[in-house]
Amino acid sequence: MTDGALWVVRAGALTTVQDAGRPGYAHLGVGRSGALDPPASRLANRLTGNAPDAAVLETTLTGCAVRPRRDVTVAVTGAPCPVAVDGRPVAWGAPVRVPGGAVLDIGAAVRGVRSYVAFAGGISVDPVLGSRATDLLSGLGPAPLRDGAVLPLGRPSGVHARVDAAPAPGPPEELILRLLPGPRRDWFGPDALRTLATGRYRVSPASNRIGLRTEGPALERAVPGELPSEGMVLGAVQVPPDGRPVVFLADHPTTGGYPVVGVVDERDLPAAAQAAPGTPVRFVPVRGRVVVRPGPTTAP
Repeated sequence: MTDGALWVVRAGALTTVQDAGRPGYAHLGVGRSGALDPPASRLANRLTGNAPDAAVLETTLTGCAVRPRRDVTVAVTGAPCPVAVDGRPVAWGAPVRVPGGAVLDIGAAVRGVRSYVAFAGGISVDPVLGSRATDLLSGLGPAPLRDGAVLPLGRPSGVHARVDAAPAPGPPEELILRLLPGPRRDWFGPDALRTLATGRYRVSPASNRIGLRTEGPALERAVPGELPSEGMVLGAVQVPPDGRPVVFLADHPTTGGYPVVGVVDERDLPAAAQAAPGTPVRFVPVRGRVVVRPGPTTAP
């Protein structure tokens, strides 16, 4: 193990390397991927002196534990969780100095789902199509962490933020998703659209980085049959045959054949990343334009 490296002591339920993702490759069948909670990822990087798009670790529910070879400044954001260095509690949401050889333990999420762990210098795995992000659907990027794996660390290039703690929104008690009408809303009857706006939905345990699945009343179709595959975007609300809406997240497929009843405003998706199973979901129809981050259309 080189001096600038991390040894994975405990990988956790699902810990992946994530950055700002690889937008602009949908025409090649490659999705955006990247951190599901971008504000939390950017905050962790700011606290450690990294560029906003530096690669971090994204944990899921159970956290992880790593041992850096050299001294490194670390920050944990996203889902609140206990953080310890060699068994000694340290701050969450603030820069922490971890001595070389010490074990940094990120515990289970107290609230929310995903925590973000930034290291000064960033995780320096080889980029694929300009990104170090793990895409669970396509298999691009590094594999999810495994016990005993070794990850390279980049060289620190900035000074970490001089703060005791940074404010951050907590996980939602109710997930409110602003929804614009989708391209196939005419495939659903008026009662279905009313059900979507007024029905009692909750986050399904089957949710993952590909999509937030919901439990609740099924949406009835007005048009039978299936569509030819067509392009899918981040935040698209696709309705499979069981009628339960699925909100597409970062690792979503670039095409699909189920009708899209609406598209969620991208500003609401970080909260979706932190909505634990059972969290109430409310779809709020709006008029206007969905906010979508711009991205390059060709490889850098």
